[in-house]
Amino acid sequence: MEAEHKYRDCLRNHAASLGSYSTDGCGEFTRDDASPASLQCAACGCHRNFHRKITYSSSSRGRQTTLELVDYGGDCSVRRPLAVVESPEAAEMSEKKRFRTKFTVEQKVKMLGFAEKLGWKLQRKNEDDEVERFCRGVGVSRQVFKVWMHNHKNSSSSASTGNASSLTTDQ
Repeated sequence: MEAEHKYRDCLRNHAASLGSYSTDGCGEFTRDDASPASLQCAACGCHRNFHRKITYSSSSRGRQTTLELVDYGGDCSVRRPLAVVESPEAAEMSEKKRFRTKFTVEQKVKMLGFAEKLGWKLQRKNEDDEVERFCRGVGVSRQVFKVWMHNHKNSSSSASTGNASSLTTDQ
């Protein structure tokens, strides 16, 4: 699926420090010819991210075309409807849920003990081999263990007082 982006009017709020809202009136992002890799607009000098982004994408079959307008406007009180046309493939993809890792009680207890041993910090230097060995033994990837540690490090205070049930119950 190919996507083409166009950057339109500048949405930068030049009066934000005054508590007001004012744009500079730049109608379209203009790439600087002297430096084609530049992300600054030649017309207004603002970064490309301040400009309204319009994404045109078409499926490989060429039947469906998607037009997505992204509004990065600063005035929250004014709501402008954005035109979005979805292809059937996009609707099916948005219905899929993100996979959530389910841990057994045994895995949770082992991860809790190892995380406390590490001081709830994963530092690649000294313990890298030990962490990799532990992850293989428990049956999780290093990234999954890292995310689990991040999500549970604040709950560890109850575990250090002897009540590990808060981290090992189904969440």
